[in-house]
Amino acid sequence: MSVAARRHPALTIGKYAALAFYLAFALFPLYWLLKIAITPDALIYSEGTRLFPSAVSFDNFRTVVFQTDFLAYFGNSLTVSLATAAITTLIAAAAGYAFSRFDFMGKRIIIALMLITQMFPLLMIIAPIYRIVGQLGLLNSLTSLIIVYTAFNIPFATFLMQSFFDGIPKDLEEAAMMDGCSRFQALRKVVFPLTLPGLGATLGFVFTAAWSELLFALMLISKNDAMTFPVGLLTFVSKFSVDWGQMMAAGVLALIPSCLFFIFIQRYLVQGLTSGAVKG
Repeated sequence: MSVAARRHPALTIGKYAALAFYLAFALFPLYWLLKIAITPDALIYSEGTRLFPSAVSFDNFRTVVFQTDFLAYFGNSLTVSLATAAITTLIAAAAGYAFSRFDFMGKRIIIALMLITQMFPLLMIIAPIYRIVGQLGLLNSLTSLIIVYTAFNIPFATFLMQSFFDGIPKDLEEAAMMDGCSRFQALRKVVFPLTLPGLGATLGFVFTAAWSELLFALMLISKNDAMTFPVGLLTFVSKFSVDWGQMMAAGVLALIPSCLFFIFIQRYLVQGLTSGAVKG
């Protein structure tokens, strides 16, 4: 504890109170999601404003898992997200290394063009993308989503990876090559282990973006067997009603892969997000 905190206990109490308020504010929507999911259907509207349900039921989860196509949507989203994260990170790592280590003709132009792609609203380009995908015969396929998600995530992922490569001294590679390594060997044995935090951060960002994306999935997929879970959630909305219990239960289940994925890469993710914060 700092000297100022020991001298002023109110300051410490204020810090913890602010932290508690922030956590409550951030986690309350997740709690409400779970609360509606475990509330019996007959009580959802009558107890809509109660903080705690008067009864608990897991019927919504059983219905979602065994009586709907949620598991198929779940599998489609998992396939698309993992494939997009892996392909994007691989391409971004290669491009980020090239931008960080080499000077070549048109480098600044390429970087500028990549930045420009991030400035266009998605609604502005959804129509031409739909037309291109249709002409390629890829409508209603997971391949179309993987290609589109990869294309849109590569620019930011490339800049993210470039920043990590910039933080690795070139002297390390040069020393390895002086000891007899080729550039590829130096990259594999020296640079790659040091960029694992960056790869983890990039994987996490791209996986989350692909897992929760709705617009392209809604426009490019219309067949039930190729829907991802964000689109599948809309099946719980009918013309005259919304099945809130089942929708919330599906939402809770959809959080599981993201949580497990981030638990798996959290060590690299934290290192990656703080890498380069302190230099010298």
